[in-house]
Amino acid sequence: MKGTLVSAVAATACYWMWASLLERADEVAEANGRVMGAGWFESLLAMIAGLLSMPVLLWVGMRLLGARGNHLLVLFGTVAWLFIGGYVVDGFVSDTATAAFLALFVVLGALLSLVELPGE
Repeated sequence: MKGTLVSAVAATACYWMWASLLERADEVAEANGRVMGAGWFESLLAMIAGLLSMPVLLWVGMRLLGARGNHLLVLFGTVAWLFIGGYVVDGFVSDTATAAFLALFVVLGALLSLVELPGE
């Protein structure tokens, strides 16, 4: 249950942050008349923030709920987010497909959270 909740919150937060930062990068590019390289830095920052926030949110969320030893959730959840999040955040999929892919991530996170590595 904890992994499901944490994965859902993390996926939602990362998706909205990444999508809004990419939208901002597009606005910067349009404001500069689509000059070569305009909005590139903002797009890079959006990608970094969208990817690096996932392991932090997964780890902090599980720690706040008292779960330890969820290294596989953090590691494989981040790798899954690279593909799932990167695919849905581009905006080339419908809202229904976006919801389905985010639900897929939540199910994957729930399954990964069942595996707990022994602590010290």
